[in-house]
Amino acid sequence: MDLAHWAAKHRRSILFLVLLLALSGLLAASKLPVALFPHVDFPRVVVSVEAGDRPADQMAIMVTRKIEQTVRSVPGVVNLRSTTSRGSAEISINFAWGDDMVSAMLLVDSALNQILPELPLGTKFSVRRMDPTVFPVTAYSLTSSTESLVALRDIGEFQLIPLLSSINGVAKVVVVGGEKTEYRILISPEKLAALTLTFADVAQVITASNTLQAVGRLEEHYKLFLMLSDTRIQSLQTLKDTVIRSGDDGLVRLSDVAEIDVTTSPQWTNVTADGKNAVLFQIYQQPAGNSVQIVDDIKGKIANFRDKLPKDITLSNWYDQSELITEAGKSVRDAIAIGIVLAALVLLVFLRSVKITLIAIVIVPAVLATTVLLLTLLKMSFNIMTLGGMAAAVGLIVDDAIVMIEHVVRRLRENKGNTALTVRKAAIEFTKPLTGSSAATVIIFAPLAFLSGVTGAFFKALSMTMASSLVISFLLAWLAVPLIAEHLLTLKDAEKEDNGKIFKAILSLYKKIMNRMFLKPWLVLVGVLPIIFVGYYSYHQVGSGFMPQMDEGGFILDYVAPASTSLAETDRLLQQIEQIIQQNPNVDTYSRRTGLQLGGGLTEANEGDFFIRLTGFPRPNIQVIMDDLRTDIELNVPGVEVEMALLMEDLIGDLTAVPQPIEIKLYGDDQQALLNTAPEIARLISNITGVVDIKDGLVPSGDAINITVDRDKAALEGVDPQYITQQLNTWFSGDITTQVQQGLKLIDVRLWIPAKNRRNIDSIENIWIQASDGHQFPLKRIAKVTLATGQVQISRDNLKRMVPVTARITGRDLGSTIAEIKSQITQSGLLTNDQYYELGGLYKQQQIAFKGLIQVFISALALVFLLLLFLYEDFAIAIAIIVSPLLAMPAVFVGLWLTGIELNITAIMGMTMILGIVTEVSIFYFSEYQALCQQGLKQQNALLDAGLNRLRPITMTTVAAILALLPLALALGQGSAMQQPLAIAIIAGLLVQIPIVTIVTPLIYRALSTVLKRH
Repeated sequence: MDLAHWAAKHRRSILFLVLLLALSGLLAASKLPVALFPHVDFPRVVVSVEAGDRPADQMAIMVTRKIEQTVRSVPGVVNLRSTTSRGSAEISINFAWGDDMVSAMLLVDSALNQILPELPLGTKFSVRRMDPTVFPVTAYSLTSSTESLVALRDIGEFQLIPLLSSINGVAKVVVVGGEKTEYRILISPEKLAALTLTFADVAQVITASNTLQAVGRLEEHYKLFLMLSDTRIQSLQTLKDTVIRSGDDGLVRLSDVAEIDVTTSPQWTNVTADGKNAVLFQIYQQPAGNSVQIVDDIKGKIANFRDKLPKDITLSNWYDQSELITEAGKSVRDAIAIGIVLAALVLLVFLRSVKITLIAIVIVPAVLATTVLLLTLLKMSFNIMTLGGMAAAVGLIVDDAIVMIEHVVRRLRENKGNTALTVRKAAIEFTKPLTGSSAATVIIFAPLAFLSGVTGAFFKALSMTMASSLVISFLLAWLAVPLIAEHLLTLKDAEKEDNGKIFKAILSLYKKIMNRMFLKPWLVLVGVLPIIFVGYYSYHQVGSGFMPQMDEGGFILDYVAPASTSLAETDRLLQQIEQIIQQNPNVDTYSRRTGLQLGGGLTEANEGDFFIRLTGFPRPNIQVIMDDLRTDIELNVPGVEVEMALLMEDLIGDLTAVPQPIEIKLYGDDQQALLNTAPEIARLISNITGVVDIKDGLVPSGDAINITVDRDKAALEGVDPQYITQQLNTWFSGDITTQVQQGLKLIDVRLWIPAKNRRNIDSIENIWIQASDGHQFPLKRIAKVTLATGQVQISRDNLKRMVPVTARITGRDLGSTIAEIKSQITQSGLLTNDQYYELGGLYKQQQIAFKGLIQVFISALALVFLLLLFLYEDFAIAIAIIVSPLLAMPAVFVGLWLTGIELNITAIMGMTMILGIVTEVSIFYFSEYQALCQQGLKQQNALLDAGLNRLRPITMTTVAAILALLPLALALGQGSAMQQPLAIAIIAGLLVQIPIVTIVTPLIYRALSTVLKRH
């Protein structure tokens, strides 16, 4: 009582503190960063390597393998994976979760710099660490029917990048697409030969004629002057007038031997937006940036910038991550508001007092606001996980307030004396059960702190939010609710009728049932066994997945044209796909990259991706739209393979190296046999229902033209192979000899030959090579020209050769699909004796997540049992209580099965929470039972009276929690699908909570106590 009197004495200061915390939380909410996902340091570093255009097998030996062996020795490396293509490679290096990824990236970068001298000359690499900001936060396109792509790119690079980079939270602005200006010198090989000049001679002259160099300093008139020698090329005419030879016979200018013009550099990529050639600029945020605020600031800058653009230029937004974040936030806000209103109605029906209902309900916003303040102190953000955690916690917050206010009101109606004293006694009396029940729900989140992988990365934010809100809820229910009740409740409130006619009838029925059960306890099996059997059946009917599928308002469409398809032909095929996309009424806008990818990665000229943004609701489900587009494309554009992925699925896939749900990693010692087996496996799984977007893992890098130089013949002509290579490079690629400054730009000067001399394959062997002594000879005299089929990309997993067969799933769950794939591969006999396979992709992430969550569930079970022993020091009570949530688990599977929800990591989180929720209610029951025993009641009477006394608050808390979670279970609004499985799992468990806790658990306890007494 001392504590109760102390709290009552300081009522004003305590309630003011609560108000202050709530107001501070509201203020913090306006400043808390808003993002789609929690900030996560994924333990993955990606190394991208460029080393010319050497063949894939040579690239693997000379570059990839050396890099793999080097980075494998970096401290903390868990495993690595590489993909090698013609002239390029990508190495994915995985570290342990929780490692300092900035340090890891620097260690990898340092190791690569040490080995760089051993790699082929000209090898370049970049190192980047992966996090959820790998995708842009927003992106725009620039299109025009009159302005050139050069002008559009200049606007992006020299106006928009400086404009948007100044916004707080922006990490970088990347301009994609468009064209670059260059001076092109098409030099005549015949004229050059007549003057006995070589390409190298002309290149040297051009470079020497374009210099700006300090030549000294001069002091005069008390000043120090810097002397500059300026021979820079100032214009096209200056370039044309460049003297390449002078002598007795006059001057030879560059224009005498070449055609010189201003044009654009060769393009091996293409970018469009809504069917028009475009320049895209993508804005990426800092890892801890406020996504919504960043996008709002960008929109403000863009709105002001539009007026400065020529009228013909269209500036369009084709991706905006903040829309999903905002809509998800609104959905959660509405779910919380609806949940509070529904819970209030429950209290009003049961307690029939507006005043008492308000006391319980006012706690909810106070708890949520204080939780926001705590999130701010923990440097967290508003995101799908934290907002979902707050919405899911509403029912549990209401529970705490309900049981406390109900107990206070019951004591007031029993003792109609001093109201203040009765309230204080009731609060002290209820401290132990409230503490134990709150601890039971909070303690289940403790094992999640040790959960790693994708699940731990995302769900730690949810669990921390819920645990924080429940701790705050306990404190307010324990301190604030009694203080408010003491101030507001009067004897008149206590004199109101306790139970209505309906609930009195329910209590009477409950009494009859329990009396019969005490006589024949085996009758409880009549109710329990059917639930267990139906739950067992449902478990085998429920599909399993990884993350819930969420309609994010857009998706990625990856495509691959046949190997060696030119950029022009690929573009022609993609224009047909664009027509299909444009004809779909559900498509709002789209952008397309060819030779590039939105998330980066190795990309050839015949592949790329679309980002397709859909119209707002109402419209069909995103999966239906994706299936329709896939069918239309496969039917009308058969030469192009497409693959579609939801944004979150693609993001998680990119962060974990493999975006596909299905990945069959084939290993074997015989490389050719492995390449033969992969297509057979792909054909095998193509017959499985629901498996789409199948890739056999054989990605050809395109055909090549091999020019094999005979060293002996070359020596007889007075040239070496390196000289021939340089000549051929100038002939077919051109040499960038120098750069000309033009305002803010540096324009390349490319030395090349006319297109007529490099038009087709037949012209190659007729190229005239000029030796250093001036004589000429055709290339065919010293070299042989042959066509070579393109080599496939080489994939390696932990230094071992591997071929990945990948696929996606539509209209089916991941678990059953993989089970059928395993069965088909086993029965097929396609794998030879030295071949084996492993499953990767999102399925592997699912298995890691499930294993971790099962460990969390078992750990939570053990902790809850320990708590129960600590509270009661009675094995019979502890075992009876711990059995009650386990009996609710079959109902969870039934709920998932009936609603068509997969058993995924969110649903398993809901199952884990049921463990705490049902235990919490059981603690209320047994605390009442112990109090009645202390008053001298016999066991059977105490068990019955405990049920009669606790049936109303248990019913209120259960119904209120179900209704509070109902908006989440119905997935009302965009982004709400993430928490839907969690809400359904909890609701399904709550539906059987009342009979389990009030009927089954007392009978189990009675039987156990009898058995334990005998022993």
